Amino acid sequence: MRRGARIGVLLAVTAVAVTAACVVPPIPQDPAYHRFADTRPLASAPNGWAVLSNLPLVVLGFLGLRQVLMAPVGASAPFVESRERWPHALFFAGVALTGVGSAYYHWAPDNARLVWDRLPMTIGFMALLAAVVAERVSVTAGIALLPALLVVGSGSVVYWYAGELHGAGDLRPYALVQFAPAALIPLAVWLFPARYTHGGYLVGVIVIYGAAKLFEVLDGPIFSVGHVLSGHTLKHLTAALAAWWLLRGLDGRRPAAAEERT
Repeated sequence: MRRGARIGVLLAVTAVAVTAACVVPPIPQDPAYHRFADTRPLASAPNGWAVLSNLPLVVLGFLGLRQVLMAPVGASAPFVESRERWPHALFFAGVALTGVGSAYYHWAPDNARLVWDRLPMTIGFMALLAAVVAERVSVTAGIALLPALLVVGSGSVVYWYAGELHGAGDLRPYALVQFAPAALIPLAVWLFPARYTHGGYLVGVIVIYGAAKLFEVLDGPIFSVGHVLSGHTLKHLTAALAAWWLLRGLDGRRPAAAEERT
């Protein structure tokens, strides 16, 4: 398949996703979303495990940000061009801020606090998508798309919450921002050759995050088995594992051409 056709596939999938988000009925925020299975306090923290399980996200976010900003650049380095750092740096910044925002939300769950949980998550989703476009399709395209993707991501949360304040919240744009990258990233990995080694780590990140979403859905049933940890707590820990997997992949990767010469 020609390069133009492969880009066309990505654009077509994006168009289908956007169209689907526009034609389905508005998705209101379920009030039951704020009722989690495990509400046990831990020390002085209400909903203790849901709050404290965000700590790995904060730690891995800072570790990833530090690694990306300090990584060498060059023909045998994790980044060939310095500008390739920025989507990854914003991803890890989003991970760290998500840990902080999620802990803040779970301390006293409501819609107003949920904004600060979801807003940094959109930074992570959109930055990772831009990073994959830069790595697989075009560095220039990925960097150029980054600001627009961040605006779309943050705008989806603002749109939802503004609607909630008027009794008409709509999660369709936020759902699009969350799930479209989960489809587009593996598709880009499949359609475009890797510029770096260890390219499969991107699929691993998506699979691990998919497991985290499954744990979220099974919050109560998981907690009912022994009342040890809830599904939502496991979601936080598994999301941190996805961030670690990405960090590990970046640390070990090298430009593919350099790898072939060695």
